[in-house]
Amino acid sequence: MFSLQVNIPANAKWPQSGVTIAGGNGYGGATNQLYFPLGLFVDDDQTVVIADNQNGRIMQWKNSYTTNEQVVAGGKGQGTRLHQLDRPTDVLIDKETDGLIICEGSRVVRLSRRSGTTQGEILIDNIKCCGLAMNEQRYLYVGVCVGAEKIITQQPQPQGGWMDIAYAKRRALHFVS
Repeated sequence: MFSLQVNIPANAKWPQSGVTIAGGNGYGGATNQLYFPLGLFVDDDQTVVIADNQNGRIMQWKNSYTTNEQVVAGGKGQGTRLHQLDRPTDVLIDKETDGLIICEGSRVVRLSRRSGTTQGEILIDNIKCCGLAMNEQRYLYVGVCVGAEKIITQQPQPQGGWMDIAYAKRRALHFVS
């Protein structure tokens, strides 16, 4: 993941119409519908993933096409089993592991995007997560939306796990260990 700053000229002109690539067909559970979509992530290959909150699933569109939508996580009813999602609020793609990291319900889970994967692994449990971000060093930042208003930072470990390294109060903007 990278950060890019773009200077937009004051006289820039934007198209007055666009293309809907996700949803636009009313609320529902069909693959061309979304029901309370929240988190959105677009990777370098223009793959779009959306946390479809009320359908308990993550939807994916490749290369911004409107007809190749697919459920890539969840979609098996709301729930807390490892093959289910409970009202997902955000999602990101970890290119290093070719996986999805999803915050939902009371946990953060990782799910491989490789074919044949049917269930994820819990990275953080008992947390009211409302947002995710990952920097170039693959530090995972998890926004907590209920309680102490913290951001939890996790560092990837060489053996494949994650280690909590810091907590930051959102208002204080400083790290404590």
